[in-house]
Amino acid sequence: MRARAESQFSVSPQELIRLMNQGALLLDLRPADEYQAGHLAGARQMSGEALLAAGDTLKKHKEKTVVVYDDKGTLSGAAVRQLAAQGFTRAFTLRGGLAAWRADNLPLSRA
Repeated sequence: MRARAESQFSVSPQELIRLMNQGALLLDLRPADEYQAGHLAGARQMSGEALLAAGDTLKKHKEKTVVVYDDKGTLSGAAVRQLAAQGFTRAFTLRGGLAAWRADNLPLSRA
């Protein structure tokens, strides 16, 4: 049952591209050095501690689509639950994390 609930709140790399084109907010949960080495275009790097206060720092985005990701998708499920508890109504995780993005040979940004 938990796996079904988590898949309901996750998106594939292809679905993420569509959401990015619609202006989704992307949050990269990886450490800053990994973020600098390559991240999704337009993503913000955010630590787990900062995510706990996302309701305050990102309050203008509560109704917007928010997609969180890490390297393998292990932390982002808990992050989505945390965001939902803070009132974010459209929070998703990248299924398989950045590893799935790379597996599809999709581009990373280094800016």
